[in-house]
Amino acid sequence: MGLFLLKRTLTLIGTLVGASIIVFLVLEILPGNAAQMLMGPDASPEAVAALATKLGLDLPAWTRYWHWIGGLLTGNLGDSYAYSSPVLDLILERLALTMPLALLAMFFTTVIALLVGVTAAARHNKLGDVGLMGMAQVGIAIPNFWFAILLILVFSVKLQWFSAGGFEGWGDGFFSGVKSLLLPALSLAVVQAAILARITRSAVLEVMREDFVRTARAKGVSQRMVLWTHVLRNAMIPVITVMGMQFSELLAGTIVVENVFYLPGLGRLIFQAISNRDLIVVRNCVM
Repeated sequence: MGLFLLKRTLTLIGTLVGASIIVFLVLEILPGNAAQMLMGPDASPEAVAALATKLGLDLPAWTRYWHWIGGLLTGNLGDSYAYSSPVLDLILERLALTMPLALLAMFFTTVIALLVGVTAAARHNKLGDVGLMGMAQVGIAIPNFWFAILLILVFSVKLQWFSAGGFEGWGDGFFSGVKSLLLPALSLAVVQAAILARITRSAVLEVMREDFVRTARAKGVSQRMVLWTHVLRNAMIPVITVMGMQFSELLAGTIVVENVFYLPGLGRLIFQAISNRDLIVVRNCVM
């Protein structure tokens, strides 16, 4: 067990180091200059060079990389070039919106996937199964941004049930804040729910072949009770495993969805930082 944990720890460290190098190098080769972006197109070369020196952008790449890694290890993520404030404070401030958004999307993903997956398995090889899995396949193919725009057109423009974007904060109450996140969370959840529904169906069908299911049916237990109590409980192991991986994908998906709905979350912070060449923010957000 000790050797296994050591191998896993070394693998994790190697993965993080490799990811940090890739992230740093990819951002380094992007065109543009943070000092030039901050000074504007009319700034003199001398002024741009002076700002670059002040920000440490004139240092060799390997020096800036080690400064960045040292800051990560000590909790000092540095200051944003564009906002002139600590990066850690910016991340924590934006996470106050992004984390509830991802959790709400995970809730929708789980509920939709379990309902669709179990229902499809109960109607295996019947019209209901084919129809639900066909809808799941369509859900997998739908881009998040396209579905987000569709939700805005239907529920914001046509029906006017929700605002088309923006977030007033949690000051107006919990339910008001959640209402602002419903459409973004649904647009995030559709693809992941479709994937999880197919996995749930497969897991349920596998468990339904077990002897204890036949025994429960022989004892007169209803089909609904067998499915939702006995079968689903034993089919949840692969489902929960996939859910853990999907949560990170939901966090990554906020980059697109938050910009569609104009939400001031972590995803929009990353987008704005890329536009402003505020690479120190991008690097720390990605890691």
